[in-house]
Order: sequence, then structure tokens, then C-alpha cells
Amino acid sequence: MADDDYYPSSGDADDDYIDEDVFIEEAADRPHDAVSWSISSVITSESLLAAQKEDLRKVMDVLAIKEQHARTLLIYYRWNVERVYELLERKGREQLCCDAGVSITENKGLDLLKSSSPITCGICFEDVAPSKATAMDCGHCYCNDCWTQHFIIQINDGKSRCIRCMASKCNAICDEAVVRSLVRERHPDTADRFDRFLLESYIEDNNMVKWCPSKPHCGNAIRVEGDIYCEVECTCGLQFCFNCLLESHSPCSCLMWDLWVKKCNNESENVNWITAHTKHCPKCHKPVEKNGGCNLVRCVCGQYFCYKCGGATGRDHTWSSIGGHSCNRFKEEERSNVETERRKLHRYMHYYNRYKAHTDSFKQESNLMKTIQERISLSENKESGIKDYSWVSNGLHRLFRSRRVLSYTYPFAFYMFGDELFKDEMTPGERQIRQNLFEDQQQQLESNVEKLSLFLEKEFQHLTDEEIIGTRMQVINLSRIVDNSCKEMYQCIENDLLYPLKHSVHHIAPYKSRGLERASELSECWNSDESLRNLKTDNGGNSLQQNSTINGTGATGLGRHSVFQLHASSSAVEGVCSSRKRARKDDPGGVTLFDLNMPAI
Repeated sequence: MADDDYYPSSGDADDDYIDEDVFIEEAADRPHDAVSWSISSVITSESLLAAQKEDLRKVMDVLAIKEQHARTLLIYYRWNVERVYELLERKGREQLCCDAGVSITENKGLDLLKSSSPITCGICFEDVAPSKATAMDCGHCYCNDCWTQHFIIQINDGKSRCIRCMASKCNAICDEAVVRSLVRERHPDTADRFDRFLLESYIEDNNMVKWCPSKPHCGNAIRVEGDIYCEVECTCGLQFCFNCLLESHSPCSCLMWDLWVKKCNNESENVNWITAHTKHCPKCHKPVEKNGGCNLVRCVCGQYFCYKCGGATGRDHTWSSIGGHSCNRFKEEERSNVETERRKLHRYMHYYNRYKAHTDSFKQESNLMKTIQERISLSENKESGIKDYSWVSNGLHRLFRSRRVLSYTYPFAFYMFGDELFKDEMTPGERQIRQNLFEDQQQQLESNVEKLSLFLEKEFQHLTDEEIIGTRMQVINLSRIVDNSCKEMYQCIENDLLYPLKHSVHHIAPYKSRGLERASELSECWNSDESLRNLKTDNGGNSLQQNSTINGTGATGLGRHSVFQLHASSSAVEGVCSSRKRARKDDPGGVTLFDLNMPAI
């Protein structure tokens, strides 16, 4: 259910409630951070070719080059069109193409092919007819057999995206049309793999496009324009961090979350049991369990040691003592080490237990959705003047988002105020001041989240109209307070904690009052009209539509024109989106599309 604005019940609330709803509506529409923005769209197997051709056409129009040269250029610069424009102004057209191995000068090797005399191949040294030889754009000419073998080897080695000329010290990239033509004559399957590699290069070599990490794989990719440190939702329903492809973890940075996941896995029940019931060998450091007998144990590596203190010893011993060894005397250094490790464990358990408690609460509250729907249905059917219960669903969605944010603040605090990442960034005094500031924000958020959860768990289908109105007011007020607390928490993290850092940079995904918006699908259909490129914005300025017809043949050699629409939503201005979408045609003109669920191996 979408998280719509909060609207007052019809005739059930007085003017105070209406003013409260209006305030919430205005607050929800106010962007949290106008600097950080991103536009996300889903690329399916049907729209991949259109998405690739969109960027190809941009470079072809500006540089006046062929499609295969534009693809080679974009692969070299990782499909960053803006980077190509930037380097074009700095280096110029010729140097820009030369660095990428693109030859835009006249092909001098064509003169040899126009001759009627045989041509000597520089690889196999065989004389062949000009019709059985091919010259690349760089001017090097060899027989078709040698070219074909070279292409097949490169494709099988996974170098389809940048097959270089066979000539020594020549960095020119071979014409993909020539590669496709020669390979297809002998190995059609290999030629299909070559086409697939070129098509998927738009995802594999593109920093702004990544595969959806869903398991099993849904076959979709996500394209982001703007800030890559964002959280997105695929059409399959999976929400994830676009930068690290892990689950959504804001306000933790990607590094913090990666370290936290590893630490939690390392601190699993098995590891805890091993720590409690074993001692590490002083020689090979393997855990050793004592299953009986005296305190002298022998590791599989042959080392004898005392099980009480872990110190290495000899093998001479009696039942009550070990020869030449005594560990009953107290040592200050050992006590210091034990206390340090104990404090570290206590600190970790403090943050882990609270993180685990909120994640468990999130799972339990997620199960409330079905129960809430049943309560709403019963309340709407009973004889009462109150029929609008949208505030319950809105409050529940607000609870989900705030509970998730609250749970991730504990891993953030564990690393922000610990010694693992920011030991040299703050003095002890500065760290304590910032920690107190953060924990005050965290405590307020936690208190209000628990209050909101308490009111939403009420069985309001049994309440009177007056009690329902009172509960409704509390839910609306707490929803607004919780949303503002989340915004203040993020402002504290970004401005007071992360911004002052001098030696390290940590980025977090921005907070969204309305939650993650599902990435709009990049729809694609086929048309034979002439080329057209229009950038349109609807009357409200709420969606970005780009209609483009692309001429020429694609990576698969398709003599078709592609028309596509991009419906995107900005994450900077929340609640600004459009649900309009052009219907996809079922039959794309008899064109065989690649199945991106099948790997190109």
C-alpha cells in the first residue's frame, strides 16, 4: 500500500485535527535534502538494447562517429557519457578516440584490397586473394582465416568488448561488424555470444547500472542517474543499496554495514561456543577442547600447553602440577588484557542486543499488516460514523520505516564512536560530546517509535467513536513526530558526525519520508518511424519522459528503429512521481530478444 498523505476523516474530526493533517501533508512534501538526488529506472531484457542505444546516439551525434566506434569509446570510459563530453573539451576529438583505440582516420588498408594482385598475410605468410583478406580501420590487413581465429580466441577468453588488432604494438579496436561477419560464417554460436557480450557491456562495464542482487535473479538491472549512494527498489520488490548491492542499511555507510555483517557472523553461536569451551594453542592458534583429565593438553600440532592460562609448557607433569610452570600468580598485564577484551565484548553486546531487539520488533510488526487489515475491515462494517481508517495504514508504514532506521543506528554508533574506524578523527572529549548528542536523538526516536507501536497495536474495532478519535489523533501526532525525529537524526549524522571527518569519507543514503519509491521500468517498443528525440516534462513537472527513436543497426545487427520512454522519479523531491507508463507491445516485430537470466558463458 502506498504511503499517501494523511487526510482527515470526513466529518469525524474537529478543526484541530484538520490543521494537524494539513501540517503533516506539508511536512511530508518538504524535501529533506535538496543537494543529494538520484533517478532510478529498471532495465529489463526487452529494454536493454534501447537503453544502450540511447547513450550510443548521444555520443554519435556529438562526435559524428559510427555506432561501433561510439560503443568502443563508451566501453573504454565505462559508459559515462558525461565523462566523454568532459574529455572531449579537454583533449579534443582525435586524442579522445585514440586513447580508446578508435581509429577515425581514413583506412589506408583499403587500397590493398582494391588491387587485383594477391596479398601476403603478415601472420601466416600465405598469399591470398584480396576478397579473402580484411583491413581494419587502423590500416592493418590480414587474411580472413587468421582474423577469424584471432576473434574466436579473444571471444572465448572473455575479451569480446575490446578485441584489439593482431599487429604488434597496435592498440586499435577491431570493427565489431567485421568480427561478427567473419565469426558467424564458421561459428554462429560464438557470434551470438559476441553480440550478447556487447549488449551486456552496458551493465557489466557501467558504473551507473548494476544487476539486481535478487536470488533467484529476476533478470533486471537498475540504472541510477545522480548520486549513486542511494537505496533503490526493483520491480521484483527487493530493496537494496545501489552502491554495495547489500540490503538497505542507511544510516550506516557501506563500509560500516559490511564490517557489521562480518562481525555478527563471526560472533555467531558456534563462535561463542568455541570461545567459551576451548583455548587456543600458543603455537598454531587452533582451538583445543579439553574433554577430561588434567590441565596439561596436547594440540594436534604437538605443542603442550596449560589449559588454565594457555601458556606453552613441556610434557612433564603430575595430576596436580606441570613441570616448570606455574600460573597461579596474578599478573597486572594479563589482568589489563582481560579487562580490555571484556570491555570490547560488553560494548559489542550492548549495541548488538539493541540492534537485534529492533530487528525482531520490525519482523513482528510486519506481521501486523494482515491483522490490521482485518481490524480495519471489521471497523468499517460496524455501525459507526467513522469510516476512514487510512491513518492506521499510514501510521503502520511510518512505523516500519522508522523502526528500520532505528535498528541501523546501533551499528552506526558502534563504529562511529569506536576505535576501529575513527580512532584518529576525534579526541576523547570530542567523541564524548558527539556521542551524547547522537544518543539524545536516538533516545527520542526510540521513545516515540515505541509509543507509536503501542497505539497501532490497539484493537480499535472494539473502541467507541470517541476513543477511536483520540487514538487517531495520537497516531497522527506520533507519526509526524517520528518522521521529524528521523530527519533530525539524519541531519545530525550528516552535519555533526560525518561532515567534520578529515581523513575518511563515509556516504549514507538520504532519508525519505515516503519510503523507497520503486524504480520505474524503462519500457521499450519497436517502430519504423524516423529518428526523433524529445525531452518532455509534464505540466506538474513531476516526471521525466524521454522519447527517442534510434536509427541504425544494433549490437545484434537488427535493422530496426527503437522507440522508448523513460519514466523516472527523483529521490530528492519526495512524493514527486508519475504513474503513467506506455504499455509494452507483446510482439516486438518478430525480433528475438536476449534472455538476461542466462549467463553468456
